[in-house]
Amino acid sequence: MKLHIGGTEAKEGWKMLDIQPAPHVDFVADIRDLSQFSDETFDEIYASHVAEHIPYSNDELVKVLAGFQRILKADGVLKLSVPDMETLCWMFTSPRLTGDAKFHVMRMIFGGQVDAHDYHYVGLSFDILQGFLSKAGFAKVERVKAFELFDDSSSQTMAGIPISLNVEARRQA
Repeated sequence: MKLHIGGTEAKEGWKMLDIQPAPHVDFVADIRDLSQFSDETFDEIYASHVAEHIPYSNDELVKVLAGFQRILKADGVLKLSVPDMETLCWMFTSPRLTGDAKFHVMRMIFGGQVDAHDYHYVGLSFDILQGFLSKAGFAKVERVKAFELFDDSSSQTMAGIPISLNVEARRQA
């Protein structure tokens, strides 16, 4: 079984979890509490632009990632996409961007803030994300160019530049 967290596109073979109910959502839950799932339930977890919505203070983000690790089967894979803070900061400081474009980049950094769940609490680069994933017990964290599983923010570009940091992390067997 495969779990897609926070998506909007239903796809065969995937169960959907979201904090808000919707017709395509199989499980309504906050990812800070995955107690409804037994250990080693899923072969794969996919979460695009979700982790940045969890505070890093009090190890909250590490606890969420450890929850993902717990519900993954041995050798299961977490496919995680987050806004790439290094790219977004570079874009924001570029003198070539217009004010409107910089506003759009700022929203990618801090969240769209269209509802109570659309705020970002942490900015992530590969090394910072790798540290959080390692603390949560993941092994073999690798940056990947794209997942091409869903039409979502993981493949979003601005001016032809990818804005997402995509990683695969394996659960230790």
